[in-house]
Amino acid sequence: MSTFWSIWVTVIVLGTVFGCWWLLLATRKSQVSDSETERTTGHSFDGIEEYDNPLPKWWFYLYVATCIFALGYLALYPGLGNFKGLLGWTAVNQWEAEVASADEKYGEIYAQYGQTPVIELAKDEDALKIGQRLFANNCAVCHGSAARGQVGFPNLTDDDWLWGGTPDAILETLRNGRMGNMPAKGVMPNMNAAQVDQVVNHVLSFSGREKDAAAAEAGEAVFAQACAACHGADGKGMQALGAPNLTDNIWLYGSNYEWIKETVLHGRQNEMPAQSGRLSSDQIQILAAYVYSLSN
Repeated sequence: MSTFWSIWVTVIVLGTVFGCWWLLLATRKSQVSDSETERTTGHSFDGIEEYDNPLPKWWFYLYVATCIFALGYLALYPGLGNFKGLLGWTAVNQWEAEVASADEKYGEIYAQYGQTPVIELAKDEDALKIGQRLFANNCAVCHGSAARGQVGFPNLTDDDWLWGGTPDAILETLRNGRMGNMPAKGVMPNMNAAQVDQVVNHVLSFSGREKDAAAAEAGEAVFAQACAACHGADGKGMQALGAPNLTDNIWLYGSNYEWIKETVLHGRQNEMPAQSGRLSSDQIQILAAYVYSLSN
């Protein structure tokens, strides 16, 4: 935060606290007496008049105490622009402390499973329950709570894997993440509009859904030049590159003509973030077993 905005926030916050205090005192000074009287404000509605009595003392002192508490809080914790507070508290510090506490508390439980092979863990109900919670906290935001994925995020419950579904491949994905890159027009940047139509129809023909059979046949040569290096001449993909199988009718970004044309024209970029900096090796082992169990 810049110095200007830091000062601006500080003035507004302190101005609000002291303004509330001044309003309370100014209102109290206008009272004729500290005790109840028969004086009215002059307002009347439906035959009921409003008395001009002072605030109860307990309410007045509670309000004052609230203002004092607010000033004390702002002195101890962040709230005045760039001032970090006398205690030096930050959300990051608190999160790190909570993580350290959780690691100390649950570390032994994770360690019980950390050296067990993924295939064996995938048969352990207790380990899978832990893995399900790890998945919900770390993976569900992209892959969904049921792990069935969504547009741009793969379904983990079927047997279609971009980078491989073996225990070792899943562990590698979780530890180091994955970077997927489908370049626009494949490796043929000079592809014209007619060729785009042909290659899209050819891709659709792998699952028997081409719009134009002649265009699909002509697109075979375009596909071989622009796409086969990654997806293979037969369109069955290449897990070493994360290139999807185009023949199984399972689609990451939609399967109709328009969606595939969008992919060909503009490409796709995907990132699976590495979990090694967020989860311990034992937690990754358990999480890998849970993911493996979803399709096995």
